[in-house]
Amino acid sequence: MRFGHVLSTALLLLGVAAAPAVADSSPSPSPSGDDSAPTRAGTSFRTATEIEQGSQATASGSAGDYLYWSFPADAGQRPTVKATVKLPEASTRGAAETWQVDVYDGLRRRQACQYGAQTRTAAQDAARVELSCTLRTVRAWSETWADDPLPGTYYIRLTATGLPASELGLPVGAEVKVDSKDIGGAAAVDGSLGKPLVPGIATSAKESDPASGSSKTALSSIEPDDGWTSGWWSDRWVWTAIGGILAALAGIGGYALTRGTGRPSRVPPGV
Repeated sequence: MRFGHVLSTALLLLGVAAAPAVADSSPSPSPSGDDSAPTRAGTSFRTATEIEQGSQATASGSAGDYLYWSFPADAGQRPTVKATVKLPEASTRGAAETWQVDVYDGLRRRQACQYGAQTRTAAQDAARVELSCTLRTVRAWSETWADDPLPGTYYIRLTATGLPASELGLPVGAEVKVDSKDIGGAAAVDGSLGKPLVPGIATSAKESDPASGSSKTALSSIEPDDGWTSGWWSDRWVWTAIGGILAALAGIGGYALTRGTGRPSRVPPGV
């Protein structure tokens, strides 16, 4: 009876510990119909248009232009960038067009796509072309020589490659959206960055000079909804607790099976 009581208590604690992991693993709904979504794109890294994850940005441009957007990605996230290009009228194009989407991290290092159609060639009569790039999971910390994705600002660059001179400048439309999958404790590492790789993170309002009237502010104003490096809690803690509970149960069960029933009745007292 005592062992059964202990087992039921342990199972109750196990359910309480696993509840946060279940809540964290459920995807959050993406905003739709956001009227504040950007309707333009930048032309360089410094002028990249900031977008939030889950919102769809649109832009108009010309074939041959470089279109730039930026978005925040925190540790434990696996971002997926999707881009759709609305091509010019088929009658104005004389050949197929090849479009490419590239993603760069806060150090402007080009990040490899884990999977997805990063480059596609649209036929001469195609009306649109769709591209996608799923990055590796963002790590909280990495060696200085490694090329791992790290928390901070990421840049999207969309452009056509190898266009003939006769097709440069034709009007095109672009749609870009970024979503992330939360990988959780499976991607946790022992370490973290002092600051996320965000442009201007080293300068802040604290460094303003009231005497001269100058004010230094960060160049980027976007960050994850719950702040940077907010993922200190992960299901790694849950599985650690589960392992401890199972080890305790194994010890209690082994003791209950081996302790016996006490002194045999045939053995006289004092022996």
